[in-house]
Amino acid sequence: MVAAREPSHPVVAGLPRGGIPVAAVVAAELDCPLDVIGVKKIGVPWHAELAMGAVAEGGVVLRNDEVIRMAGVSQDQFLRATEDAEAKLNESLSLFRGERSPVTVDNSTAIVVDDGVATGYTMLAALQSVRRRRAAMVWCAVPVAPASAMAMLRQDADDVIVVDTPVRFDAVGRWYRDFRQTSNAAVIDLLRANRSR
Repeated sequence: MVAAREPSHPVVAGLPRGGIPVAAVVAAELDCPLDVIGVKKIGVPWHAELAMGAVAEGGVVLRNDEVIRMAGVSQDQFLRATEDAEAKLNESLSLFRGERSPVTVDNSTAIVVDDGVATGYTMLAALQSVRRRRAAMVWCAVPVAPASAMAMLRQDADDVIVVDTPVRFDAVGRWYRDFRQTSNAAVIDLLRANRSR
């Protein structure tokens, strides 16, 4: 699928860590600034990989009430997990940005990029965070995602670009030949390389 229109004054924001290598390619193709967007999954306390929500910079907190209910998570447990996710988010932003301020997105088309989408909650939090920073348009761009998640994200994004929406989708990593974890150092190097262009 291709974008319905050309982005005006594009800025690319990648989700750490795996989204940054994909975002770097998009930013290079568009010859535009690249930034990291601070976002973290809120994991169920006894099953951290199961997302019951997400937090993003700018005070965005999303709840997945269905997962919270099915997992039997109390309000206090959700609040503690949210605080933990926010602390980790701030640590990662400090590491990736250093002393540098976020790239300005005012009056631009902010293209939010990840390596793929599963439930869509972290991407949704990222889209809402960028929109709060007064981007003129907010786009979502990913290589692979289930159609159900894309339908949810279309309600928040001005445009959605996805390469493949497999009918049988179980995990993002299944659609990559090499899905090794992106290192912090690789993220920092890609952000630095974009700034030095």
